[in-house]
Amino acid sequence: MTETATSARPPAGGDDEVLVDVRGVKVHFPIKRGVIFDKVIGYVYAVDGVDLQIRRGETYGLVGESGCGKSTLGKAILNLEPPTAGSVLFDGTDIASLKGEELRRKRKDIQMVFQDPMSSLDPRQSVESLLVEGMRAHGLDADGPSTARRLRELLAAVGLPAAALRKYPHEFSGGQRQRIGIARALSVEPKLIVADEPVSALDVSVQAQVINLLEELQDEFHLTYLVVAHDLAVVRHISDRIGVMYLGGLVEEATADDLYALPLHPYTRALLSAVPVPDPTVEDTREQILLTGDLPSPSNPPAGCRFHTRCPWRQPTRCDDERPALRTVGIAGVPAGHRVACHWAEQIESGELKPHAVTPEMIEQVDTSSDHEDFIGPASVTEAL
Repeated sequence: MTETATSARPPAGGDDEVLVDVRGVKVHFPIKRGVIFDKVIGYVYAVDGVDLQIRRGETYGLVGESGCGKSTLGKAILNLEPPTAGSVLFDGTDIASLKGEELRRKRKDIQMVFQDPMSSLDPRQSVESLLVEGMRAHGLDADGPSTARRLRELLAAVGLPAAALRKYPHEFSGGQRQRIGIARALSVEPKLIVADEPVSALDVSVQAQVINLLEELQDEFHLTYLVVAHDLAVVRHISDRIGVMYLGGLVEEATADDLYALPLHPYTRALLSAVPVPDPTVEDTREQILLTGDLPSPSNPPAGCRFHTRCPWRQPTRCDDERPALRTVGIAGVPAGHRVACHWAEQIESGELKPHAVTPEMIEQVDTSSDHEDFIGPASVTEAL
């Protein structure tokens, strides 16, 4: 079990503005042992109590290092990974509670663009077959001529010629395959697209093309995006608001401009300090934070603040035993929509607390087996991989 802070709800506009409302979502994967009969001896706490809202027509960026749970959260919103607890309200309907035919029909409104376009496209299907498959599943291929016209419009929207319909995925470049994946998502006329690392597998020049394409399609089709990424430059360019995840929880949330201008959480400060600045003078004089140690294992997260084992501002009180809630802070010039999960955000920003050296520490494993068998789990995500 892990202790979970009660997060302050995001400042809401009108209910008609909120398309996705995530409330206390948890996704825990069981760790099993046994040859004949599996026995649950622990859990991987991939997502552990997340609250966020995505408004209609906006792009919400979700960032964090590998293993923090951002992709799992994206899949939980689509119910590709059923949440262990919490709810995901999409347009007023709890997606997490839907099953069977109800869930299948609702997925017309929520689509996903995957990280690796090659593995997400069936190599035995032509582009035409890939696009028609989703349309047919949701009754959108009423007649041949209109379907053919729709397919040509989809390819034109993503910058591909109509001749591409007869080709197969292996005949395209990586950027072109990602465009096909985007066209497939658009084929069923969704309201929300979850883009999981949509450009991380592409060359830098192709990344810019795909990012610009996503922005153009958002304006044309009135789409809402959840973009999962670890490239901070990409997220800043495309996002209206950004959430920063660490070890299964949100640690900071703000508009893109506010987050980059005034990061409040120590982890966000460390992330942004790792982004190089193309000005030698600024680069040599700005604050640089080097984190010590690996990301702790999500199967045995630290008590209290999840970041305290690596935090340069760790304090002897509260940090080790009290998990901070995601809250607004009383700092002049910080808007109400800027939330941070840190007990000492105000003192750190004012300079009252100074950073100190961090000594790496090993998180002790907890005996989770009922018959006291030794369970030696990974001490960190790096070790698990």
